[in-house]
Amino acid sequence: MEAVDTLVKYGQSYQSKVVASLLVDVKFLEQVNEITKPDFFESEANKWIVSEIIEYFNEYRTSPTMEVFKIKVGTIEDKVLKQTVVDQLKNVYQQVEAEDLPYVKNEYLTFAKNQKVKDALLKSVELLKAGQYDKIIDTMTAASKVGVESDLGLDYITEFESIMENVKRESCPTGWDVIDDLMSGGLGPGELGVVMAPSGIGKSWFLSKIACAALKNGMDVVHYTLELSESYVGQRYTTILTGIQTSEHLDRKDEIVRKIKAIPGRVRIKYYPPQAASAKTIAAHIEKIRQTGFKPALIIIDYADLLKSSDRGRDGLYAELGGIYEELRGLSGETGIPVWTATQTNRAAIDHEVIQADSVGDSYKKVQTADFIMSVSRKTKDKLSKTGRIHIVKNRFGPDGLTFPAKIDTFSGTMDIYAENSADGIMATKESKNGENLEKKLLHKKYVENMG
Repeated sequence: MEAVDTLVKYGQSYQSKVVASLLVDVKFLEQVNEITKPDFFESEANKWIVSEIIEYFNEYRTSPTMEVFKIKVGTIEDKVLKQTVVDQLKNVYQQVEAEDLPYVKNEYLTFAKNQKVKDALLKSVELLKAGQYDKIIDTMTAASKVGVESDLGLDYITEFESIMENVKRESCPTGWDVIDDLMSGGLGPGELGVVMAPSGIGKSWFLSKIACAALKNGMDVVHYTLELSESYVGQRYTTILTGIQTSEHLDRKDEIVRKIKAIPGRVRIKYYPPQAASAKTIAAHIEKIRQTGFKPALIIIDYADLLKSSDRGRDGLYAELGGIYEELRGLSGETGIPVWTATQTNRAAIDHEVIQADSVGDSYKKVQTADFIMSVSRKTKDKLSKTGRIHIVKNRFGPDGLTFPAKIDTFSGTMDIYAENSADGIMATKESKNGENLEKKLLHKKYVENMG
């Protein structure tokens, strides 16, 4: 009897009033948007309507009007579905002033969890037949997390011992000891790291280098590229992981295959055109690949400035770019996966010996939002001597304002960062100074050629 009552309680009438609430209460829509799925609803018409509401909200941060629905309905090719949707929309709009809508909204989290658990149970039957017990656990765990918004937070006094037990922070190392020491091991879940540099300095290479360090540690990585093709990024991974230059890849194919197969981690490279993907797009993709058994421990986004903001209503480029970085930090928290990305500096920074926080391009909110930022400085003399300087712009985990000498060669995939007083660090600094002489000789040669 109890099961029957539950079905009636959250039946067609209740579901139609949920749809009505989504249409008239933008605040409610905003609160439940992330957990709402069209499959929660039994009728095909409600599924279609809810799908359109979610899509429209993600684009414009409000609910669609009747006029918008008239246009959308006109695109439905199935005549039966079209008529059903029209009838259901009339029914839904008749309920927007129903007296029990507050009750409907208060019950929604329970409804959503019930639907998610029911779906998880149905999926678990097939998984059980296949003997995929780990996936069953993951599916049921995900279902149980619906409605976590009701969490009241940490009771510090009564839960103090649990805090002490969880002092150790899970982190993903960068592969550079001097950087990892500053970060207490690397970047962790809910945290955003940024590589900042002018165009053409090697930001993408540094992101790939960080990813390769994770792969060598047996971690899975997802690399989102918004500028370079998937195969081109793959070639960079090959160069970094093997030390073999791109021009030699074909001739040394067997050697490369042997070295790559020995790497314990996995990487998936996904291309999105600039402005075609947002943090929500990436979150959805992460969820999909997790369902395949791929469990990423690191997200690389090259680079954030080319993403689309989920909130196009933001006032100007400054706010929009700042919003993107806020969303990426939220993405890290939502997925439990650290996120590394890159950002451009302003034009003046290319002449700076050391790039500071005030050289960030377009929006200083990037600096305010990120947990860790390191800049890469490479003037002409540095490129000639294959050196550079890494400056710690911001560090929530420890000291910042420090500058380290580096060896940087994008042809061989070499990106090494040294302690300033180490033998390698002293040598890199000396080679950078020698680069000044190389630069002078190059300029003199060009002058002679022009005079001739």
